[in-house]
Amino acid sequence: MHGEYKVPGGKLVVVDLDVRGGVLRDVRVAGDFFLEPDEAILAIDAALEGAPANTDTAGLAARIDSALPASTVMLGLTSEGVAVAVRRALAQATEWSDYDWQLIHEAPQSPALHMALDEVITAEVAAGRRPPTLRVWEWASPAVIIGSFQSLRNEVDPAGAERHGITVVRRVSGGGAMFVEPGNTITYSLSVPDALVSGLSFADSYAYLDDWVLGALGDMGIKAWYQPLNDIATDAGKIAGAAQKRVVGGEGAVLHHVTMSYDIDADKMLEVLRIGKEKLSDKGTRSAKKRVDPLRRQTGLAREAVIERMIDSFRTRHGLTRGKVTDEEMERAEELVRTKFGTEEWTARVP
Repeated sequence: MHGEYKVPGGKLVVVDLDVRGGVLRDVRVAGDFFLEPDEAILAIDAALEGAPANTDTAGLAARIDSALPASTVMLGLTSEGVAVAVRRALAQATEWSDYDWQLIHEAPQSPALHMALDEVITAEVAAGRRPPTLRVWEWASPAVIIGSFQSLRNEVDPAGAERHGITVVRRVSGGGAMFVEPGNTITYSLSVPDALVSGLSFADSYAYLDDWVLGALGDMGIKAWYQPLNDIATDAGKIAGAAQKRVVGGEGAVLHHVTMSYDIDADKMLEVLRIGKEKLSDKGTRSAKKRVDPLRRQTGLAREAVIERMIDSFRTRHGLTRGKVTDEEMERAEELVRTKFGTEEWTARVP
């Protein structure tokens, strides 16, 4: 069995092992990390040898920690990262390189249609009728997108939304409200087979699926990192928020979408969103205007250039061919707008 895991902000960990009699055998850990002293790698292998195959990530990490020499120094490596690689090997998880990735980047769509396309495309990936897909959104109108479980009245000021012509829609994933305007926001979705995140906890899957965009930002000179549970941050502040939805049926799939602030009208945002004191304190800031620091300021690049560099970075790392929404997928999405995402019942399902 073979498992790989790139430690968030660190290096690749590779584990090869077998299972005999319900325990791990012939465990070999490798990777491009740095580790001192040399014998520490043998200690890690020995700690995992004979471990029950049903040991969870925390249990495997504890075995490693207890076996390491006191002088051990890890760079780009953690005991938890090794443990995750073990769990991915046992789950027979797939890797990014196992797939032929498809890009969808089409004309601007209405907010409700974007919500519907996410659901349809991810269901198609789950059913095996569509390859894993990166979809870059273009917005036809400004919107507030609230999380699946958020209260509409608690998150949105209806007078402010009406005054500024803001459409309010509810997505299928959890998480917080996002304020978007055409030209000021970069949004993308990853619709991936469940096997790609096998062996990862829900929280770890966020970091794993965000890793490519951290690399893309780094290529543009931005030092960014994953900030649990679902933010991408820099020294200047938060620049993006992610959300996920698991889709059952077929082999299963995961929808992972991210909204990044290229530019932002903070005054307008505050007139539309009701950002509570608890949310601000949780982010360690007193001002909602300081919560998000746009990519325009940090890169000095046009929005289109940022998107193109992100796409090129994904293509370089994982391969990417251009595709499109099929006629059948669009028909199903438009029907979902009529019956779900464009209805008051769905938008106000949590009043």
